[in-house]
Parts: sequence; structure tokens; C-alpha cells
Amino acid sequence: MIKQAMLYDKLDNGRVKCNLCAHCCKISPDSSGICGVRKNKDGELYTLVYGDVIASHVDPIEKKPLYHFLPGSYSYSIATIGCNFKCSFCQNWEISQASKRQDALSGYELMPEEVVREAKKNNCKSISYTYTEPTIFFEYAYDTARLAKKEGLYNVFVTNGYMTKETLNVIKPYLDAANVDLKSFREDFYREMCGAHLKPVLDTIELMKKLGIWVEITTLVVTGKNDSDNEFKDIAEFIANLDPGIPWHISRFHPDFKYLEGKPTPIDTLKRARDVGKKAGLRNIHLGNVIEV
Repeated sequence: MIKQAMLYDKLDNGRVKCNLCAHCCKISPDSSGICGVRKNKDGELYTLVYGDVIASHVDPIEKKPLYHFLPGSYSYSIATIGCNFKCSFCQNWEISQASKRQDALSGYELMPEEVVREAKKNNCKSISYTYTEPTIFFEYAYDTARLAKKEGLYNVFVTNGYMTKETLNVIKPYLDAANVDLKSFREDFYREMCGAHLKPVLDTIELMKKLGIWVEITTLVVTGKNDSDNEFKDIAEFIANLDPGIPWHISRFHPDFKYLEGKPTPIDTLKRARDVGKKAGLRNIHLGNVIEV
């Protein structure tokens, strides 16, 4: 469904500036932003994926992963196509890297009222906006989250953290928890591997914490790219300086999408990262995509 977007400015010559994510795309008429699911039509910005779900499942909350927020409960999980990152190692690329430019995938209609109804019917305590990047289907997530709150449900973003402060402040009254991917602590990694920048992600994590949103952090350890002790130390110390109780999920990489030359992360590398995290003072460290040892 096509719906007029939130959080954008009109510019000259029919252009618009999207204020949802840190790319802040300036979009010419009849063009789309980086995410491929937001389009300038006659000088107004529209979301092209409102209520157009590509995936909906009942998941354990631990799958998000959130280990310290409503543990043992279920979360009704939804996503549309699209993402504002272009990670060459994406583990969910079939849907995240699809866009309305390609018309490669079409979902099925699931309006906010139906999402809330399905969540309650399946005894879920929360709704998770996940699998792809919730920032790019913000209007859909926002309307659903508002309804969910009225019905006593919690709301969760599983996100790359590349949203503006304006976006986060708008969703804050309805957003209870987030798992943020902190993919690296190096600007060149974000630029070369993701088509993005590091600082907006750090800013988002800090603001979420300040706003009282429950935060857990995930780092996918990509062999040979972000697996040095120095990088683990920088990530762990950043988290510890915010709050040593913030959970850090260290996940195992497997070759996928465009980065097929990489090798699966050795278990010993994950253990090494865990040791570095403990030394930095982190109290809640979990290994992901493995049987935890």
C-alpha cells in the first residue's frame, strides 16, 4: 500500500529530504531513496510498503535476540522488504536487499489492526519490527506500535541503529526495547562493507539509553574484518561506559550474499571476544548462532 510519509521536508525543484534515517536522502521527483521503498511523487514523499508484509512469524523473544526483556515470552514479528544498508555479508539479504525499484518481491497485506489482533491471538506479549530494517517502514511500525500500546502489548525494534534523533524521539513513547546491531567500531568497515557511517549508530544507542528504552547490542563477527582484540575492546568499552549491564550478543558469521570469500567465525574467536568483554566489565555476554559454551 502507498501512503504519504512522515518526517520529510520539501525542497526546491520538487525535491524532498527524508529525515527518517541518517542518510537524509535528498530525492528528486519520481526517484527513490537509498532504501528503495520511499519515493518522491510530485514533490511529496510516500512509503511504498505500508502494510505490505514480506514476513510474519511468532518467535521467542530470545530470537531477536533479547535475553533480558520479557524472557520466555513470544513476540509477533513482522517485516517489509528493504533496508537502508547495503551490507555485503547480509544474512537476510533475500528480503532486506529487495526494493520496489526491482518489483522482485511482493508481500501480503497485513494492516496494523490485524497485526495487533494476531499478536494477541497467539499469546504474544510484544510485537517486533525485525528481519529487515524497521526504520524504512516507519509509518507502518509507528501506527502498529501505537495500537499495540493501547492493547497492552510491548514494541521492539531490531535495528541497525541508523535512524535520526527526530525519528527516535517520535517513536519513543511506544518503543519499549531494541536490539541494535553494532557491526564494527571502525568507520572504514561501515563505509566499505555497509555503505554507511559509524557515528549515527553510536548516537542512536546513546540516545536510546538516555530515553529509557531497553537496549541490547549484537555484533556479527565477520572473519578477518572486525575480529581483532582491539576492535572487541573498543566495542566492549563503549558499551561498558554506557552501562556494563547492557547485554552484548556476539554472533557467528557464515558466508552469504556478496561476501562469500569469508570463512565461518571460529568458536574460539567468539570466546576471545567474550573474554575481552568480561575484562571490560560487561556483565551480560551471550554467544549467538552457536550452542553457547
